[in-house]
Amino acid sequence: MDRTRHAGRVAFVTGAGSGIGRAIASRLAAEGCAVACTDVQLDKADQTAERITAAGGSALALAVDVRDRSDVQAAVEATATRLGGLNYLVNNAGVVTMKGLPELTDEDWDYVVDTNLKGQFIVTQLAAPLLAAARPAAVVNLSTVEAEVVVASGSSCQPHYNASKGGVKMLTKALAVELASAGVRVNAVAPGPVQTGFIPGTDPQNAELSDSARDRLLIPRLAQPDDIAAAVSFLLSDDASYITATQLVVDGGWLAR
Repeated sequence: MDRTRHAGRVAFVTGAGSGIGRAIASRLAAEGCAVACTDVQLDKADQTAERITAAGGSALALAVDVRDRSDVQAAVEATATRLGGLNYLVNNAGVVTMKGLPELTDEDWDYVVDTNLKGQFIVTQLAAPLLAAARPAAVVNLSTVEAEVVVASGSSCQPHYNASKGGVKMLTKALAVELASAGVRVNAVAPGPVQTGFIPGTDPQNAELSDSARDRLLIPRLAQPDDIAAAVSFLLSDDASYITATQLVVDGGWLAR
């Protein structure tokens, strides 16, 4: 790990209170970045920021519902004021409800699509002026292999989740085109199965592979949040300065068969 990779830069990470978001915030901070840790649950954002500062990093905790423009605007302004600007945006906040088509309600659809897709649009739109004023500047959106294939996480698929993440893939390309003239790169990372508590009812401490995962993965383990954080850090960094409008799959070979 390069402790100076992101030195002097500022990142805004949504959904930073747990799982992949916490790992991303921690990785960027360990590599020299000041990080605004945002989450809909402020206590969890506080926990992430406290871990970062205890390790000698710089962090700020903010309560943000990515569906709420006023929340986002206030947090972006606080980041600029308290951390000195904005170089990086990581749109990580995401949700799922385990509903197949027969059980799926309008409320489920709106909750998942508004958080996973519309939220990325809102945050990027409001952060764009600060990113355009910074050098370097980059955005990474969190997608998933379920933007490419329908994966049954339980007894059914989740059509609203697939639709939201498929939208993230194309939103990433569109944002890359829109922000290119401002010198802002935009990419996505698409994780495969990750050992977190993201799926309701799952145990984040359980690393055992299901039979279906064992049959598909070429690397025979679940990803760790740090695996995803490493990919995000790379795409934000100067090492990826000629990469934009790309979705980087980090899936242990899940999509290969």
